[in-house]
Formats: sequence, structure tokens, C-alpha cells
Amino acid sequence: MADAHDLSEHGIQVERHVIVHKAPPALFAFWRNFENLPRFIGHLDSVTMADDKASHWVVKGPAGARVEWDARIINEHENELISWESVGGSDVQHAGSVQFRPLAGDRATDVTVTLRYQPPAGRLGATVARLLGEDPSEQIAEDLNRFK
Repeated sequence: MADAHDLSEHGIQVERHVIVHKAPPALFAFWRNFENLPRFIGHLDSVTMADDKASHWVVKGPAGARVEWDARIINEHENELISWESVGGSDVQHAGSVQFRPLAGDRATDVTVTLRYQPPAGRLGATVARLLGEDPSEQIAEDLNRFK
């Protein structure tokens, strides 16, 4: 299994943020229930929680392909940060985090998502995906706007 350093060095890294006019605790609680994520992440079919730290993700990939992986939370600070990584023989080796930074006296939050992943077909797969309109950076920006 690749670690986050390998992923950022040999894979794709995307970071996007959005300002949401809600306090960090409400946003953190909504996001922390990973089963809520398909409500605003466009290509995400489902997330099923196995326990408090482990989850199974199903995504609609390029050209209608179905991509699945298991992930676990590796770092969590209530109302501030959730970090996760894929585990085992997952189709996609990835790691990610979402940070919630309070703004304007807790009346708004800067939500930053960072993803590092190895596409199933390596860099060629990422290039083909972009050609088909599947740019991960743009997808995350759109997803964060829906979250907002």
C-alpha cells in the first residue's frame, strides 16, 4: 500500500476550499457522517460505515466504470479535521483530509479538502479522465459548492 508521501509524489494531489456561512461544529458533524457525502459529491454513489473509523466507498468512474475502496480514519480532531486513507487491496490508493477553520467569530468556516490518489490506470488514467471531462480538481470545486 502506498503511503500519503508516495501518493503525492507519484499520483495526483488536489486541494480546494470554500467558505461556508455556518459554524465549524455543524459542518464537521454533517461531514463526519460519511453516509451524507453522496448528497453533494457528484460521482459518489455510496459510503457505508463499517464502524466508527472504517468505511466502504463506491464511485462512478470514467465511462461508467464502478470504482470501490475501503478507507479508515487516521486522524480526527473534533470540529477541526478528519483525515482518511484507503486500506487493503482497494481499487484506488488514496488519502485525504477535510479541515474546518473558523472565520468571523465562528459565524463562517473555511472548509479545505485535500486529496492525494493514484488513479486505477496511473497518470494515463488521469489524463484520459480529464479528456472525458473528469477533472478531479473541478469536480471537487463543484462538490464543495454543493456542500456550501
